[in-house]
Amino acid sequence: MKKAFLASLICVTALSACESPQQMVSQKEDHLAAAGFQLKPASTPQRIAMLKKLPAHHFVRRIHGDTVSYVYADPTVCGCLYIGDQAAYGRYQAYQQQQNIADEQQMAAQDYQDAQWNWGEWGPWGGGFGPGYGFGPGWGW
Repeated sequence: MKKAFLASLICVTALSACESPQQMVSQKEDHLAAAGFQLKPASTPQRIAMLKKLPAHHFVRRIHGDTVSYVYADPTVCGCLYIGDQAAYGRYQAYQQQQNIADEQQMAAQDYQDAQWNWGEWGPWGGGFGPGYGFGPGWGW
């Protein structure tokens, strides 16, 4: 059971690494929408020209009076802007942080799964260029 779960976890991780840039942008845009960002299509020649002036797939902060807005330009996948307020941006950042923690936990679970594995069979690890090299005793430490 445990090995089947680990095998399926590895397969899911491998498949997610095969995502195209468009799939990754689309997934990011799904998270933007879920956080409360509004989609604004570049539906006129003026909007298209303005969209092309913004950095693609990056946030730009705009301040107008007391209002802070965050803009995410996507000229390649949807040809649109995502516009959100401070709260939407905060929700998006919180989700990204949670996702990073989950990814790190998944990597830690995969780091060393099999107690029967013998790393010694692969030779020495680290240490520089061979016996006697590397930092530690003899280097003034």
